[in-house]
Amino acid sequence: MTSAIRQIPLDTAIHHHAHDFHQIVIGLRGKAEFEIEGLGGSISAFSGCIVPANHLHYYAGHGDNRQLILDLPHDAFAVTGHQRDLIQLFDAPRFFSLDPALRHYLDFLLQELSLLTHEGNLAPLHSERLAGTLLGSLHARLANEPATPARRLDLTALDRFIDHHLGERLRVADLAAEACLSEAHFSERFRQSTGMSPWQYVMRRRLDSARQLVQQSRLPLSEIAARTGFTSQSALSRACRQAFGYPPSQLRRDPRGQLASPVTSPAQSAAARTLRPK
Repeated sequence: MTSAIRQIPLDTAIHHHAHDFHQIVIGLRGKAEFEIEGLGGSISAFSGCIVPANHLHYYAGHGDNRQLILDLPHDAFAVTGHQRDLIQLFDAPRFFSLDPALRHYLDFLLQELSLLTHEGNLAPLHSERLAGTLLGSLHARLANEPATPARRLDLTALDRFIDHHLGERLRVADLAAEACLSEAHFSERFRQSTGMSPWQYVMRRRLDSARQLVQQSRLPLSEIAARTGFTSQSALSRACRQAFGYPPSQLRRDPRGQLASPVTSPAQSAAARTLRPK
């Protein structure tokens, strides 16, 4: 398959998607923002980003902007055959700037595209040659540079999001979207950061919030269950027994919280993993 080179402005509204081909975006005019699997950055004239295939990315343009976009399928001529080592460019997302030599090549590439498009004979093979030269030049410059580290998960922001939606059905996909990551990448990063799965973490916050409401308010247990994401009072009671060893009614008679201790034993931790409200 062949690659595709195009020039477009990016919408100023925030969009997100993932696609099964690699992509390079280079700013020609104005500014754009990208967030690629947790790696965020800005693009302006003569700077760009690498978007590996199947990486969720959020993007938005600012005002009058224009970007050069190169789409590369896995089997594009520009990254196969004797140029197959260029596929290493897409091992991870990253941002980059063009040096003077690459700026001159970009200018030539744009003029060549304009000329050939105007003449109506933009041959796919010539487009591949232009793309291959750009990729080879970028690879030569970036191969020995350390990749930009992805930003850390903002657990404080995630806590606010979880607490705001605690009474709703929360999916891992909802948390991943809030962190601007794909679901698989988010789950991996989240476990690395917290030592637990996203669902375990949400369940812990549900239980902590429920315990506080039980001990610090006189709300009916059915309302506490609804506010903290349990579908019934019995589901809340079952979860409290498994996590704390006591039902909510007994926790309510313990205003100092002496009975409510976090799950610590392996057996209790295993039980907590099954506490999804039904």
